[in-house]
This record gives sequence, structure tokens and C-alpha cells, in this order.
Amino acid sequence: MFFLRIRLVNYFLIGGVSTLIHFLIASLCIYMIHDSLLISNVMGFLIAYVHSYIMQSKVVFNQEISPIKAVKYFIVQFGVLIVSIYVSDLLSDFNNYIKTIVIIIIMPLITYTVHKFWTFKENGL
Repeated sequence: MFFLRIRLVNYFLIGGVSTLIHFLIASLCIYMIHDSLLISNVMGFLIAYVHSYIMQSKVVFNQEISPIKAVKYFIVQFGVLIVSIYVSDLLSDFNNYIKTIVIIIIMPLITYTVHKFWTFKENGL
């Protein structure tokens, strides 16, 4: 149980740092490219994704980097983005801040579980 808590804390910390990286890179790109929000967010996402995948692989799941796991990781992260949009739509009667808090709490727990049992499955690809 102790190791699960440590893993979850590390997972959330790395996720928080990755979110900060996304924000900083996107902000820098917005400043440099002048209002190209799409390009800025794609750049921020990609750099944050690489950081998150490498750190989660090594620190949280104690696994080697592999192209197959990187693709699985991307599928999970992209899938959760779609689910987040859907959940946000389902909660349309709620305040935007409440929706954001619900998504920030629930989605990482879902991604952690999917990564644990699929992306980084022990003795799996």
C-alpha cells in the first residue's frame, strides 16, 4: 500500500510538471509566433508528452522506454482528452471551475489505472 501511494504521488507530481511544461512552451510559442494558439499548444503538448512518457516510464512504472509503449501512452493520453471533453459536456449544468476540478481529479486516476494495466503491464510489450 505504501508503494502504491508513492507511485501515485510521483505520477501526480510528474503530471503537474508536464502540465507546467506544456503551459510554458505554449506561452513561449504564443509570444514568439504571435497568437498561433494551435501551433503553440501542439508544441507544448508534444514536449510535455515526451517529458511525461519518459519520467512516468522510469520513475513511476520502472520500465524501459520503447516505441510500442510510447504509442500506447499516447493513445491513453489522447483518449482521456476525448473523455474529458465528453465529461465536461455531460456536466454542462455545473460551473466551469467545478467541471475543471472534477476532470483534474478523476482523469489522472483513470490514466494511471490504464497505464498500470495496459501501457506498462508487467511482462507485456
